[in-house]
Amino acid sequence: MAKIEDILEIERIDRDLFRGPAIRTHLQRTFGGQVAGQTLVAAVRTVDSDKHVHSLHGYFIRPGIPDVPTVFQVDRLRDGRSFATRRVTAIQEGEPIFSMSASFHLVDQEGIEHQDSMPRVVGPEEIDVPTIDDLDEAHRIFAEEWAQWDIRIVPRDRLETSSALASQQRVWFRSVDALPDDPNFHVCTLAYMSDMTLLGSAKVPHPDEPTQDASLDHAMWFMRPFRADDWLLYDQTSPSAFGGRALTQGRIFDRSGRLVAAVTQEGLSRRLRPGAQPFPVSTTDDPSKK
Repeated sequence: MAKIEDILEIERIDRDLFRGPAIRTHLQRTFGGQVAGQTLVAAVRTVDSDKHVHSLHGYFIRPGIPDVPTVFQVDRLRDGRSFATRRVTAIQEGEPIFSMSASFHLVDQEGIEHQDSMPRVVGPEEIDVPTIDDLDEAHRIFAEEWAQWDIRIVPRDRLETSSALASQQRVWFRSVDALPDDPNFHVCTLAYMSDMTLLGSAKVPHPDEPTQDASLDHAMWFMRPFRADDWLLYDQTSPSAFGGRALTQGRIFDRSGRLVAAVTQEGLSRRLRPGAQPFPVSTTDDPSKK
């Protein structure tokens, strides 16, 4: 499957207009993290290098079509001395599939400092990694899709939980390949990665209830520099699920315990119709034959 370097390599076709490539995939709809990551790249490419993105807010409007290129239209809402704001619409076949607002802040600013402590957790090296033969067909396809990523979910019997929280999950993840040094590349990569596993935290109390799942909206805040090819801990909670939707939250720490990002996502999580797939995938060997 495509590498993140290829996924995030979008083409400028006009001053504020970009095009992202169609990416080979087994999924019948475009992975939401791909759309978010590419959309953020488009925004970043219209902002001066002295400002870095500190937050984004996005809405998934329509399912993406994997074998169709995506056009990204950027609106420059503000270019101030300390802040810049961009609105980006991702478009396929003339219709918007995703909308994002992103805010950028002047780098090297000083102010008060504090952060939550990273929860106590077993290290990624202590977590057994299942082999491909241990996975069912659907999860095997995701393992192939995300072969560039080392994803290790902390086992339930080794997870320190709080009785005050409805649902908890912790995940270590990183790129298995060394990535470019550009900080913006790592931020856009994390936008891609942050859509992995988060909605699954809502299923922890309901392991045997099949649901149809899809990202509805996605918000991120970037607090400190990090590398996506170093281990990151994704501390996930789901405070509520009701009415066919689930709210999920995540704090992302680097290996040294620095809080580098925070995520909030609401997703579709309704009971699955008989015969339907939770994540529509193609089970053919060739992703192009869907």
